[in-house]
Amino acid sequence: MPTKVGIIVFEVKKFSGWIFGSGKQEKWTQVLAYGKQKYYFYNPVLQNKKHIENLKTKLTDFQDIPFYSVLVFYGDCEFRNVRYIPDDTFLIKAHRVIEVVNKIIHENQPAKYKSKQDVVNVLSKAVENGKNQKIAQQHIKNIKNMVGDERIFN
Repeated sequence: MPTKVGIIVFEVKKFSGWIFGSGKQEKWTQVLAYGKQKYYFYNPVLQNKKHIENLKTKLTDFQDIPFYSVLVFYGDCEFRNVRYIPDDTFLIKAHRVIEVVNKIIHENQPAKYKSKQDVVNVLSKAVENGKNQKIAQQHIKNIKNMVGDERIFN
């Protein structure tokens, strides 16, 4: 989402239960049934960081434009012992999206865009890619490969 202060990149997750993690860990933990069930998922901080890096490679004229990472969790989840969230990254529940976007816009200086239309074109292409089943499946495969669960044998 291009704004007057930079580009906000959202990563949206639907989870229930307790969420544990650190901005520095590769995996975060979802705990259900009061600790009886645990699931691991790729760190959304790192995931969105990778999305931003990919956008920057597509937006070569925007290397000096600030990017902000907003990790939105919806569903019945609670953050527990989540720490080390980097600068320009926000971990939020869905009902606080507008508040955080306003905070980003009001607490930062205007960005110097060469052409906002270039940003819109790249983001429009990304939306189209998200609708492409083959590209979406490859994205999921890439995430699973980064996590590497299928290569761990206990």
